[in-house]
Amino acid sequence: MAYILGIETSCDETAAAVVRAGVQVISNVVSSQYAVHRPYEGVVPELASREHLRNIVPVVRVALQEAGRDYSSLDAIAVTQGPGLAGALLVGVSYAKALAFAAGKPLIAVNHLEGHIHAVLLQMRQQAGGGELRFPVLALVVSGGHTHLFLASAREHSWT
Repeated sequence: MAYILGIETSCDETAAAVVRAGVQVISNVVSSQYAVHRPYEGVVPELASREHLRNIVPVVRVALQEAGRDYSSLDAIAVTQGPGLAGALLVGVSYAKALAFAAGKPLIAVNHLEGHIHAVLLQMRQQAGGGELRFPVLALVVSGGHTHLFLASAREHSWT
């Protein structure tokens, strides 16, 4: 069974999760920045980047602890590479690159919008009792400043 550490810093929440076999979420830790941005009635990109710098190490550490894993027991590290706030993404990508290099693990760059689609597909698969999903599927993604319709087809993957 493959274990992947996922890191997400595209906007104003620092998140890390450990997933087994591409389908089972073992841990999921999120640090919200809501209180930091609330006085401004919106996300302030510079503040978001600084908060990611403060939160990324403890968030990843807790995600690994909750999953009962360490860096050596991971098979890969995945990170959101965009779209998103440039400074926020830089924090996550830089940290993930350093971890992958230090641990000798592959680094998987994940498109933020595709991640939304895969999250829904994962939930649909779980609701189907782990059975196969029927493709193609049409996905509507409304995320921040992005609104897209995607036609998704089945592809083989190597992390199961």
